[in-house]
Amino acid sequence: MVKEMAEKKKMTNVKRLYVEKAMPEMKKKFGYRNIMEIPRLKKIVVNMGVGEAITDAKQLEAAVKDLAAITGQAPKITRAKKSIAGFKLRENMTVGCVVTLRGERMYEFFDRLVNVAIPRIRDFRGLNPKSFDGRGNYSLGIKEHIIFPEINYDKILKVLGMDITVVTTAKTDEEARELIMLLGMPLKSN
Repeated sequence: MVKEMAEKKKMTNVKRLYVEKAMPEMKKKFGYRNIMEIPRLKKIVVNMGVGEAITDAKQLEAAVKDLAAITGQAPKITRAKKSIAGFKLRENMTVGCVVTLRGERMYEFFDRLVNVAIPRIRDFRGLNPKSFDGRGNYSLGIKEHIIFPEINYDKILKVLGMDITVVTTAKTDEEARELIMLLGMPLKSN
């Protein structure tokens, strides 16, 4: 009993919500017989494309610093796979940065995203419920990275956008939708 209480104290808010609320409700709704069948968050991928990095290296440095502050993990710099003459882009030029979050950092980021950052979006009316990929993963785009409280508005060079993909173990979009809504993701009702 004492050991279980100590375990619960270590859990983040989202993980506790998953264990106490989402698991029993999903088991009842979808009729899972084994708790390992119940979908869960696998990873969260946060991507920032910085097209201006082609001409200005400081833009990429600023994006890397901001993404590290937001996620709490050092980002990997992404490079162009092929040349595109119209964009003056050559193969292997730096074009952005990406972070893959797993475990406790993933749950902490999801908690901050849902409870702090998304409510700070201007004119917010809910996230698009059709942004699932058919395999139980949800993607959303954010136009301004300044919605995260870790970013000091006075010290940024430029407001950047980011793509966030929530990867789940769900086999269908319906299961994934139910999971992320139970974890607090504010999707629009159809």
